[in-house]
Amino acid sequence: MSAHLHREIERLKKSLLSLCAIVEDQVQIAVRALLDRDEELARAVRVRDAEIDQREVEVEEECLKVLALHQPVAVDLRFIVAALKINNDLERIGDLAVNISKKAKRFAALPPMQIPFDLEGMCAKTQAMLRDSLDALVNLDPELARQVCKRDDEVDAIKRSFRKSAEQRIRQNPGQIEFLLTLLAVSRNLERVADHATNIAEDVIYMVDGKIIRHAEAQ
Repeated sequence: MSAHLHREIERLKKSLLSLCAIVEDQVQIAVRALLDRDEELARAVRVRDAEIDQREVEVEEECLKVLALHQPVAVDLRFIVAALKINNDLERIGDLAVNISKKAKRFAALPPMQIPFDLEGMCAKTQAMLRDSLDALVNLDPELARQVCKRDDEVDAIKRSFRKSAEQRIRQNPGQIEFLLTLLAVSRNLERVADHATNIAEDVIYMVDGKIIRHAEAQ
């Protein structure tokens, strides 16, 4: 690797990891706003989303610049390709954090009721998957990335369980429909965050090992 290419890739790594930190923080704040019924925290997430959008554009431009000027190959090319995909996943996670914050505001305005599924558990599992996928990226750890991929089914199972419970409760208690639909929307957003965390983990494996494992189980 030329010295100039090395500097460009190191700068790109720093930009991508900085975006990782912001996005992870956004998800944490959105979840806290939801669980604590805190409208001020929810508003803070929405305000900061513009920064994520801007940084996502900047990282993409950096990737394209490196591709155009240096035509990297092998490991360097895999890194740029993975960085472009991870960058997009991070921006989508940021959008999902905003969605959760919007639901948190609505949730805070509703009368407290019993939550018919393990909302805190789902939040915790989703945040742990995101944290570990980003740790795998920081440390270029494909084994940790594989563990993240295996845990995606747990979040999916919680969401499916809640959907069945919500449908039953809506039939039995029509007065709870807004409460239940708000929580159902939150569960879908959390599931999507977990899916994007899994995408990041898969891209870390590709970046390090050169293996594309997406859809591997279906083959």
